[in-house]
Amino acid sequence: MNVVDLLKANNQTVATAESLTAGLLCATIVDTPGASAVVRGGLIVYATELKHELAGVDQQLLDEHGAVHPEVALQLADGARERCRADWGIGLTGVAGPDPQDGVAPGTVHIGLSGPGVSTVRTVTVSGDRKAVRLTAVEKALVLLSGYLLMTGDGNK
Repeated sequence: MNVVDLLKANNQTVATAESLTAGLLCATIVDTPGASAVVRGGLIVYATELKHELAGVDQQLLDEHGAVHPEVALQLADGARERCRADWGIGLTGVAGPDPQDGVAPGTVHIGLSGPGVSTVRTVTVSGDRKAVRLTAVEKALVLLSGYLLMTGDGNK
């Protein structure tokens, strides 16, 4: 079962706040027919200041740790969920490369997930070029959300 079907089965919605994927996650979800019933929207917060201004990421966190940090991913997820009034929020931040950012190696990806009773971050290291890092980040985010939907809802109908 795909994410759209799982969300429908649970009568829930999702929103995204994306940095390194720049909307690719939300676009991937809406490629599935019926996505309009479950996708609330998405924030593309590629610029660091927009992470604070649009998604509500704590400015002090950004100042102290930079944009690529696990807590930033979680706050992006919370911001997407709150601002788009969705049941689930997914936040993605990382370094697609080829160069490090704020001392963080290319291929580092932080995925935040915020939902009913859930507040978690997964960090993955991805090899490959920019495209591979971004595509893998989307795949890992969908797997993370799917896993929680299967555990917490009626996604196995």
